[in-house]
Amino acid sequence: MAATPTIENLIPQVRRDILRMVHQVNSGHPGGSLGCAEFFATLYTEVMDYNTDFSMDGKNEDLFFLSNGHISPVYYSVLARSGFFPVAELATFRKIDSRLQGHPTTHEGLPGIRIASGSLGQGMSVAIGAAQAKKLNGDSHMVYSLHGDGELQEGQNWEAIMYAGAKGVDNLIATIDYNKQQIDGSTDDVLPLGDLRAKLEAFGWLVFDVFEGNNVVAIKDGLDKAKLASGQQKPVAILLHTVMGNGVDFMMHTHAWHGKAPNDEQLAIGLAQNEETLGDY
Repeated sequence: MAATPTIENLIPQVRRDILRMVHQVNSGHPGGSLGCAEFFATLYTEVMDYNTDFSMDGKNEDLFFLSNGHISPVYYSVLARSGFFPVAELATFRKIDSRLQGHPTTHEGLPGIRIASGSLGQGMSVAIGAAQAKKLNGDSHMVYSLHGDGELQEGQNWEAIMYAGAKGVDNLIATIDYNKQQIDGSTDDVLPLGDLRAKLEAFGWLVFDVFEGNNVVAIKDGLDKAKLASGQQKPVAILLHTVMGNGVDFMMHTHAWHGKAPNDEQLAIGLAQNEETLGDY
């Protein structure tokens, strides 16, 4: 596994990166990014076996696919802090000719990014394909993916979920960011998702809940249990119960910060709530 900062130092610094990236261009998605800081930090420091000497084929290493690509700030921050590209490049977020576009893309050649994920609903299909490719190549490594709960309102997900269950894609762990918020309000108000556990199980998946989705111990335990459950001819899903905007008090528990940048005063408040630990870019 690649050398990375300690998780205790990484998480507050990732929150600072998110706030500063979105603020400097007055554009981006801080709410979901903040809510997934603990997940990304845990995945990249405690769970995944990966190589920062990046190659697109990803042979003989674990792979991660971000389906809800609008939370790119947290992804970019953790990739940079894990050694995929210079931390200073975070200052180019959403700027002309930057490799760090608002939604991850591949044609700029950013290390760590294997799919463009601006269009919601497609990441599950890609992750399943990658998992099957590993099987065909005799590669025992895992494929991890992250999806928004509101994103599951896209129909392509359910075709993919049905396929993975029917074909026994058992080297895939798909995590759902279950914060119950989306851009226009709560998921219950926009389009209720119903009983996600029952739906996934009905499609032949094994399902684990992580009810403390912003607690690194709980996240690590959930990912470990999911990996232990793999290899049983069933895909595995984690329902990660997170708080949108976690770590910045005025952004928490509301969809209002799904896609809104903080102003100067709000930035200062958010940064004050998260101590600099690894050095700002």
